Amino acid sequence: RQDRTADAGERFFRKRAHTGGTAERKAMIDRTHELPIKQQAKLAGISRGSVYYLPKPVSPEDLDLMGRIDRLHLEHPFMGSRQLRDQLHRQGYPHVGRDRVRGLMRRMGVEALFRKPGTSKRHPEHTVYPYLLRGLEIREANQVWALDTTYIPMAKGFVYLTCVIDWVSRKVLAAKVAITLEACHAVDVLNEAFARYGRPQIVNTDQGSQFTANDFVKAVKAQGCQLSMDGKGAWRDNVFVERFWKSLKYERVYLHAYDSVSQARESIMDYIDWYNHRRPHSRLDRQTPHEAFTALLPAVPMAA
Repeated sequence: RQDRTADAGERFFRKRAHTGGTAERKAMIDRTHELPIKQQAKLAGISRGSVYYLPKPVSPEDLDLMGRIDRLHLEHPFMGSRQLRDQLHRQGYPHVGRDRVRGLMRRMGVEALFRKPGTSKRHPEHTVYPYLLRGLEIREANQVWALDTTYIPMAKGFVYLTCVIDWVSRKVLAAKVAITLEACHAVDVLNEAFARYGRPQIVNTDQGSQFTANDFVKAVKAQGCQLSMDGKGAWRDNVFVERFWKSLKYERVYLHAYDSVSQARESIMDYIDWYNHRRPHSRLDRQTPHEAFTALLPAVPMAA
């Protein structure tokens, strides 16, 4: 009986070993299961140490610094760790060094936005795709979608928001709030957009690891879409998404100190609904994004 239970446990873990991100695979570990934790971790493809590791909470001072870095990055996206450090010194944090700023930026998923050579070492299994939108005339809704992820501060912690946005109408087609920065969340929000709105010709992202991951690339190509990626640090390639982040944060996020992930999620989704349906957009002749999206959808050919 014990052998049968062990065999069943191994089959379960082998079946799900490579599904989802690290957090999802850690959640598969069952401390009450007869299969040893060491074997469960091995089959799930994670280290045994990660099963026992308890993440260290972010200190209140680091959360404050991350909030200040987020605001500075929105206002001055060209600033790197040195300039951000200097700005923090002027704001009353003279003891904050460049290494600390750089570590917090990495944790937030933030980097200085300026064109620079792509010299960073990429994951050997991750392919970076060329930018396909330069010189392309984009006139129709559902022609090009953009995906991006941003840092959202809370009263005691932070979350990440990933959105799918229609390029020409600026409508947010799908969104997800998550506590980790992993490819599985990008896949989830993309599949939600596919289910609700069909498929575009091109999906454009930056070169973040969640978008170069194999699972995300497969999700895009499974729908027959082309994958386009911004140039390394080239903020102009996706500037309107950056503008949406700025609107969201100044019009909603910075006005609230969210006490929980569920509260942040509810508030952000409420804003997105308002932004799509009731907020006229200056770039859309005062139409809302939803009105522009509907008007710009390609005409359906009439049956003969």
